[in-house]
Amino acid sequence: MPSYEELSELLDPATTVLLTVECQQGVVGPDSALPELAEEARASGALARVARLVAAAHESGVQVIHAVAERRLDGRGANHNARLFRAAERLPVQQLSGTSAVRVAPPIEVADEDLVVRRLHGLSPIAGTDVDALLRNLRCRTLIVTGVSANVAIPNAVFDAVNRGYTAVVPRDAIAGVPSDYTPAMVRNTLALVATVTTTDEVLACFKRPRGIT
Repeated sequence: MPSYEELSELLDPATTVLLTVECQQGVVGPDSALPELAEEARASGALARVARLVAAAHESGVQVIHAVAERRLDGRGANHNARLFRAAERLPVQQLSGTSAVRVAPPIEVADEDLVVRRLHGLSPIAGTDVDALLRNLRCRTLIVTGVSANVAIPNAVFDAVNRGYTAVVPRDAIAGVPSDYTPAMVRNTLALVATVTTTDEVLACFKRPRGIT
């Protein structure tokens, strides 16, 4: 992991954005379409840590973007080209636009200055969405990736961020996947090769650090 000084340099509030991935009620909430994932996100403390990071970002002036996955009632524009998509169509809880399922889940609080980006297709919260253009307009250099799942959307987000020239930072205890032992394996064997892996507490310490103090 990086030293405190190295991480603090990366996490300059003026050029850092915090991304929450699919932290929505229909995914990590009590009535999730994916109850095993929702339970893991909550039991592991990952969701609570995402909420802490969001609150600290609000206090320190770091921009927050919430990436939400949803679909139209008629399914128009949605993918059908993988087993994951076809299985999602049969789930009892659907991530339908305009419903409570696609609202950001407590305990995460959405501030007026937050950006919420909704996608109707694909696996990534970045590719094919407005996120990249927003990051560039925000002069982002470092993207902190949090949320779910470590199985699919989180690695997609990290790879897409790196491919687009951003430095990806992953607080390893603020992401979740299933089964529970998959997340540390994914972090250790894959994400650590392309992202700066850290912890929630270390990111929070950098957010609280007064700028200009070395």
